[in-house]
Amino acid sequence: MPRYALQVEYHGAPFAGWQRQADQPSVQGAIEAALAKLEPREHTIAAAGRTDAGVHGLAQVAHCDMEKDWDPFRLSEALNFQLKPAPVAITNCAKVADDWHARFSATERRYLFRILMRRAPATHQAGLVWQVKHDLDPEAMQAGADRLIGNHDFTTFRSSICQAASPQKTLDALRIEHIDTIGGPEIHFHVRARSFLHNQVRSFVGTLERVGAGTWSPDDVTAALEARDRAACGPVCPPQGLYLAGVTYPDAPFL
Repeated sequence: MPRYALQVEYHGAPFAGWQRQADQPSVQGAIEAALAKLEPREHTIAAAGRTDAGVHGLAQVAHCDMEKDWDPFRLSEALNFQLKPAPVAITNCAKVADDWHARFSATERRYLFRILMRRAPATHQAGLVWQVKHDLDPEAMQAGADRLIGNHDFTTFRSSICQAASPQKTLDALRIEHIDTIGGPEIHFHVRARSFLHNQVRSFVGTLERVGAGTWSPDDVTAALEARDRAACGPVCPPQGLYLAGVTYPDAPFL
């Protein structure tokens, strides 16, 4: 059975998350249903990461096994037709080796988080950003973020329902960027690591937002990290500003 890598873009608002669920819509479920219309049978796909309800995908990666030897472009076009009107799109497709795996072959995940700073309600960006009504200090936030980079026990920034075997992870980058957009000033968080704990990025952002607002100091971030206690974490931010922005593989499947 030929195996195909799929690059997937989606708006997370209508879904209960990536993972298939029996009684709620999911991104995985939508793609598997589309595959079943192309080859009528039960399909199971695997993804690089399982995003939560409301979280978006810019370049999620999944793989599927097909019976027919599809041209990758034709497969992506057929899937996009069957996915309508769900806010899910296959933006790239490539044939890969039989042992290639979207999750286990990945060496890095990249996330983007967007905060919009303005008092007027968001209209065009509603559901795509976390909106705050106060200014944030990006330099203070970067100083706090720098305390988190490296290999640490991230128990403080780990959801109580996280299923990872260990809280020890290596955070490769957490870069804070201030951007002036037509809709208002935004703070962007660019986060890179091989893998993440459940709610780790949202816990980082919620904590660093407090630093940007002046409620916390960068030293408070260090104290929270060293506490290794979930109760020491700042607020966990809402999901709508979070995007799975990209996945890296030793041999990139997409040109």
